[in-house]
Amino acid sequence: MDLQLGGKTALITGSNRGTGEIIARTLADEGVQVIIHSNEEGASEATAKGIANSAWVWGNLATSEGAQQTLQQVTRVTENVDVLVNNYGTAGRGSWDHSSADDWIDMYQKNVLSAMLLIQGLAPVMKARRWGRIVQLGTIGSHQPNAIMPHYYAAKGALATMSASLTKELSGTGITVNTVSPGYIKTAELEEGFKQRARKEGRDESWPAIEAHIVKHEFPNPCGRIAEREEVADLVAFLCSERAAFINGQNIRIDGGFVGTTY
Repeated sequence: MDLQLGGKTALITGSNRGTGEIIARTLADEGVQVIIHSNEEGASEATAKGIANSAWVWGNLATSEGAQQTLQQVTRVTENVDVLVNNYGTAGRGSWDHSSADDWIDMYQKNVLSAMLLIQGLAPVMKARRWGRIVQLGTIGSHQPNAIMPHYYAAKGALATMSASLTKELSGTGITVNTVSPGYIKTAELEEGFKQRARKEGRDESWPAIEAHIVKHEFPNPCGRIAEREEVADLVAFLCSERAAFINGQNIRIDGGFVGTTY
């Protein structure tokens, strides 16, 4: 399927590694000029060197100053960003009893304000060109939050709500706004974390055994596994395309059917 993305330019935040990097590579394969972003100096440059038709910027999106730095660097790369993928965001350990007001504010800054500042900086050009795509990376926790990390789930819920509001604000401009909300994704960090837990509990440390344990005890779903990063990236790429022009204002789960499933 031709996604008709050739010649477009996309900024993907937090794309120097992990799922963001896979999203950037997937878009690059579709002919998009991708702008790789990292919070730390040098990290995005190293990743961009391995991706054709790419540029790089950096700025710590955990701060307003870092967001403005990122936007300033983007203008040196291109005058027109057609696609913004707000992939950057982070969870934080916490609980109702032990997370302070500063912890809650920190999660809001990293998961909501970081996206808002980039949208404010880039949406005007999209509006002037009458075409644009904004995709936010959320979590199924905005549909079905856990008791732990309430500050993180509250922030991701706010991100999804913000996106719905933005859809209405951009009505008639040719810009679509959607949220992609994954469940567990197979990343190196997740795999290592569960291996350490299996080791501590004396269980089989092979990935098939670990995945089966996750599906049975933590993430039951009809697909019987967790998502690969490429599957998330494929959904994001489709939403960025002309093929998805009538998909707008949605919070799309990619969770194998976990939410709403009873076992």
